[in-house]
Amino acid sequence: MTETTATPGQRADMVRNRRLLLDAATAAFAECGVDVSMGEIAQRAGLAKGTVFRHFASKEDLLAAIMLQLLDRLTSTADRLVDADDAATALHEFMTAGVEVLAADRAFCEVIGRPSLQLAQVRSAIERLGEIAETLTARAREQGTIRSDVTGMDIVLLLGGIHQTAAPLLDEQPQVWRRYLELTFDGLRATNARSLPHPPSRRLPSAESD
Repeated sequence: MTETTATPGQRADMVRNRRLLLDAATAAFAECGVDVSMGEIAQRAGLAKGTVFRHFASKEDLLAAIMLQLLDRLTSTADRLVDADDAATALHEFMTAGVEVLAADRAFCEVIGRPSLQLAQVRSAIERLGEIAETLTARAREQGTIRSDVTGMDIVLLLGGIHQTAAPLLDEQPQVWRRYLELTFDGLRATNARSLPHPPSRRLPSAESD
C-alpha cells in the first residue's frame, strides 16, 4: 500500500484554511456565543462545510483550539511582564489584558465547563496560566504592594468575577469593566488590608470531580 503525503503546496493550503477557519470561528463565537453553527463558520471563512470537519472533528475541538489561542495570548502577556521592575503595575496590566479578553469574547466565558475544557491541552494551558499568574502575584507580594495573602489563583478567578459584574452593562457601556477592575485592584493593595478567609485551591476543579 502506497502512503500518500501532502505536497508543500497542499500543506500550505491546509495551514491557510485552518487559519481562515480559526479566524472566522473566533469572530463568530466572540460576537454571538458558542451556538454559532459550523456551517456559518464555513461560510464566514469562505470554505466548504466539509473543510471545517477535515480540520476539526467537532465544535468542541474547534472551541478548544480557540480557547488555547486565548490562553496562550494571556500567558504570553504574563511572560512579558514577569520581570517588570514594578510588580504591581505588571499585575494590573495582566489583569487588564485578561478582563479585556473576556469582555470582547462571549465564547470564552460560555466555554467554561464544556467538554472542551477537559482536553489535556486545554487543562495544561490553564495550569500554565495559573502558574505564571502566581509568579506575577508573588513578585507583587514580595515588593509589599499587594496583600500578603493574595494568590495567583485569586487573580485568575477575579478576572471572571470582574467581567461578570460588568456584563449587564457591557452592551451600552463596553468599557465599564475598567471601573470594576480598578475597584478590585484597590482591594488587592496592601494598605489597611484585613486577613482574607477561605483561600481558593491553586487549581480549578475538574468537571469530572464530584
